[in-house]
Amino acid sequence: MSDNRFRALIILCIFTFLTLSTASSDQQFCSIDSRESGCKIQNWLHKDDVTVLTVATDENHGLERYLRSARVYDIDVEVLGKGKTWTGGNMNYAGGGQKINILKEKLGELMKTEDKDHIVLFTDGYDVMFLGNMADILAKFKAMPDTRVLFAAEPFCWPDAKLASMYPNTEVSNPFLNSGGFIGYLPEIYEILNAKEIKDKDDDQLYYTKIYLDKNMRETLKISLDHKSEIFQNLNGALSDVQLRANSTEEWPYIENVATKQRPLIVHGNGPSKLTLNYLGNYLAKSWSMNEGCTLCAEKRIKLKDDNLPTVMMAVFIEQATPFLEEFFQQLLDIDYPKNKIQLLVRNYVEYHEAEVDSFYQKHSKDYATAKRIKPSDFISEAEARNIAMERCVNSVCDYLFAIDSVARVEKQTLRYLLSSGYDVIAPLLVRPGQAWSNFWGAINSAGFYARSADYMDIVYNSIRGIWNVPFITNCYLMKIELFRTPAAKSVTYSKEEVDPDMAFCASLRDLGIMMHVSNERELGHLVNPETFDITRTHPDVYQVLDNKLEWEKRYLHVDYAVNFEEGREHLMPCPDVYWFPMMSMRFCNEWIAIMEAFGQWSDGSNNDKRLESGYEAVPTRDIHMSQVGLERQWLHILKEYVRPLQEMVFIGYYHNPPVSIMNFVVRYRPDEQPSLRPHHDSSTYTINLALNTPHVDYEGGGCHFLRYNCSVRNTKPGWLLMHPGRLTHYHEGLLVTNGTRYIMISFVDP
Repeated sequence: MSDNRFRALIILCIFTFLTLSTASSDQQFCSIDSRESGCKIQNWLHKDDVTVLTVATDENHGLERYLRSARVYDIDVEVLGKGKTWTGGNMNYAGGGQKINILKEKLGELMKTEDKDHIVLFTDGYDVMFLGNMADILAKFKAMPDTRVLFAAEPFCWPDAKLASMYPNTEVSNPFLNSGGFIGYLPEIYEILNAKEIKDKDDDQLYYTKIYLDKNMRETLKISLDHKSEIFQNLNGALSDVQLRANSTEEWPYIENVATKQRPLIVHGNGPSKLTLNYLGNYLAKSWSMNEGCTLCAEKRIKLKDDNLPTVMMAVFIEQATPFLEEFFQQLLDIDYPKNKIQLLVRNYVEYHEAEVDSFYQKHSKDYATAKRIKPSDFISEAEARNIAMERCVNSVCDYLFAIDSVARVEKQTLRYLLSSGYDVIAPLLVRPGQAWSNFWGAINSAGFYARSADYMDIVYNSIRGIWNVPFITNCYLMKIELFRTPAAKSVTYSKEEVDPDMAFCASLRDLGIMMHVSNERELGHLVNPETFDITRTHPDVYQVLDNKLEWEKRYLHVDYAVNFEEGREHLMPCPDVYWFPMMSMRFCNEWIAIMEAFGQWSDGSNNDKRLESGYEAVPTRDIHMSQVGLERQWLHILKEYVRPLQEMVFIGYYHNPPVSIMNFVVRYRPDEQPSLRPHHDSSTYTINLALNTPHVDYEGGGCHFLRYNCSVRNTKPGWLLMHPGRLTHYHEGLLVTNGTRYIMISFVDP
């Protein structure tokens, strides 16, 4: 051995001696979150002193999480039962004896090689997480007075409540034994396992309970229960006691039992508390922190190779009348993924949309690897249609199913992002803008319906970022289809009586232990709101300015509207104090006219007007009021959100929010009807005049003449807004239309 290596070994031995000698019997050997070398050395010293075991015949997301938590804290776990057929019954009820029989066999082997001071730690595997390292666990165990075997404890006597009276002490917290975790010396545990025979389908917790209740065995083997949850924290019945500390001064989140003032080292989502463990698992075992963000996300992320991309079935569902469906189809075409790697399925249930769906399908279906369509006339329910999509993917050369509903609006990189996340079932966070309505639930109640989790609002409003294990997703999600090619996955279905298809589907995933996730790592889209979409209207999308602002603005605002506010821009003023702004798109103008003509009830141009409170119009026109076509609220919103900022910019010093306008109407000028309008003052502080069609194309003549300034605006532009003072100064008239039809939208603001 070289001198350098010899000196290094001596230093290591001295450091180890000093570290161990300074730790009192009731101290943890090192802090749970320590990354110091001393902690690693102590873990290494204990690895040969303890065997950590679990039983798991199947691999699933719960086991994956469990083993990751063990790796985080440098704990070696041996998984027993891999590949064996589970014959231990349904663990939602009495059962689990097979775990004891598998464990018994393993401990028989250990008895041949290990001494009496060897320690065995056993935990369940599917619903357990480690929260500390082995040194911490052993330190707490060895500090337990007069204890050779320590079982987890809980507040319920299960599976036989009649045994509660036989317990030696029921006045303590968590008085009853739980078999999901125990630690002890090998000889004593081996004797417990061999105390009597147990069948695979018998209940393991009942087996251990009866041994514990045998006073002679309890005292001889020195069996204790972890009443204070110093090591083992069972969540069922203790949810009000267990607090997640995620914003503490410590680097990593942890849980604290506020009733017993303990910080548990192993957490068990026993019974109905598994979803709570899923929630806590988003933060625990160094999965996420305020400083580091989502470390688990980074661990799972994979890199897609363009020359070996997976095949994806894109299943499109139009289940309700949906605003801005044209934009929905465009986003499908824009998805950044090769169409020859996409199998397309389009399901439309809404007859109103059928022409639009047919046009999209006929034009683009040939671009995809395969294509299938389900029409309203097929009379297939939503649940059936979704099952068809899943089965079609399962039974084909399909790696992933990407389900997307018509209310989902996603960025073009969404599919690639979801694929590269490394998660098997994942949804992008989609929220209705300005609302807390999203495409996931943070928690569910006992009936399986929505409940708000403690972090729901933080996720929705992006106060915290990451990928979150949640019990329910909808509207848009990606699923790795390999999960659904197992015999057990045949139970996964969208069909369940009196339950929404997505609720049925997510419930069946939860029953199988398949975990669902939602990501808000980055902005990937939003939801449209279909609740007020009234397909009995002409052009119902134009009514959606209040409920679907993003889509409405993109379609209906003029492309240069934002240019109005550029610093240093000189605003067009064709006449004194008459300003001219690009305001609305040509599509808005066309649809606005179409709405009026479809309604058709133009006024007769007389002074008598029953639509007005006074019943008299001094300067009548042939017009339709917005209140007549159900657009009053929408137009007043347009005045407030899009006109008022323009007014405040040019008529400096005048602020009135919101603007008030009683008269909002579309005027129609025709040579054979009303070709012009006599000079007049408007009853307004300022007036807006929005041109809706094109001079020299749709009509000849027309325009607005301001008499005081002898100035006219004739060549108006559709979608451009004239704004001028109403009273006193801007006496004006509507110029003669000599041919065709001229349409303008008028508001008298702040009369």
